[in-house]
Amino acid sequence: MNPFRISLPATSANLGPAFDAAALALEFSLRVEARKAKRFSIVASGRDSAICSRVQDHLILTTYEEVLQSEKKPAFPLALTIANEFPIGKGLGSSAAARLAGIALAVHFGKLRWSSSRIIGEASQREHHPDNAAACWTGGVAVARMYAEAETQVGHFVPKGKWPLLLAIPDDVLPTENARAVLPDTYSRADAVANIQHSMLLLAALFQGDKKLLASSLADRLHQPYRAQLCPLLPALQDFPAKAGVLGVVLSGAGPSVLMFLDPEAQVEKTKAKIEARLRERGLKAELLLTSIAKRGGEASFLRGSR
Repeated sequence: MNPFRISLPATSANLGPAFDAAALALEFSLRVEARKAKRFSIVASGRDSAICSRVQDHLILTTYEEVLQSEKKPAFPLALTIANEFPIGKGLGSSAAARLAGIALAVHFGKLRWSSSRIIGEASQREHHPDNAAACWTGGVAVARMYAEAETQVGHFVPKGKWPLLLAIPDDVLPTENARAVLPDTYSRADAVANIQHSMLLLAALFQGDKKLLASSLADRLHQPYRAQLCPLLPALQDFPAKAGVLGVVLSGAGPSVLMFLDPEAQVEKTKAKIEARLRERGLKAELLLTSIAKRGGEASFLRGSR
């Protein structure tokens, strides 16, 4: 039997004001190849390969087995080959990608007739929010909401123009539950309205390719002010001067990584050097990775792999 292959992009969710609602796909991937086997096994390469190669409690395999069990289908042992390009536990959608990989394996090997909406919905239920899962599956920029037991409504588009991005990734991980724990239970109407306004303007800016509009639409009152204490890269880079080539700075997901929108007309390498100097001045360390918005998500490779 030919192997099943799927490639899933890293994602960055929240995007400042679009808390738990929007995310974008990044040009880093998790690639999985799977074959039926006599026992479960994993050969992993790339980032965090030691974590990716552990068969026990592996998120991809656990999700694969749980989905098939819920559908009363046999979970055949699989031999996986994994090539991973993005860090785990750093706010770049690693758990959403792993869950989608597991669901895709279950749909393929279990011969489930699931739509993309059902696949995203299943991942969203397990993630407890749909933004990363939607962007990971569709590519581009995705806006999503859960509206039924296992269904998700998704709107997505590929932004107009060029959007160079820079990620600042610290050494430490930040569990999502810790980042959630610092958020308040209630917000004022003024804060809620401000975030609605900014998130709508943010989507318009990306859709229209308007960098000036984007630069003024990234303010957030719902999660970043509270998470800054756990993510020191955010306050260190948020006040980076626009003339230095940075349009705006937001947490990537729940953190601790930071996503920076760069001015496409500035010299990217010079901007990166200025950011490195800023971090040194503040006594902070981070890996800086240049990337861009991925046009395609896991759905495209899933359709090819299922043929």
